[in-house]
Amino acid sequence: MSDNLVLEDLHHIRAVVNATREDMRDLKQRVSAVEIAIAGMRRDDAGLAEAMAMLAARTDRLSERIERVERRLELA
Repeated sequence: MSDNLVLEDLHHIRAVVNATREDMRDLKQRVSAVEIAIAGMRRDDAGLAEAMAMLAARTDRLSERIERVERRLELA
C-alpha cells in the first residue's frame, strides 16, 4: 500500500516538473520576444537622435543664411 502512495507521489511530482518545464519554455520565448522588441526600440531611438541632429544642423545653416541676408539688406 505504501509503495502505491510513493508511486502516486512520484507521478504527481513528474507531472508538476513537466508542467514547470513547459512554463519555462514559454517564459524563455516571451523573454526573447521582449529582448527583440527592446532592440528594435533602441534602433528607433538611435534613428530619432540622428534625425534630430540633422534637423539641428539644418536649422543652424538656415540661421546663418538669414543672418547673411539681413546683413546684405542692412536689417541687422
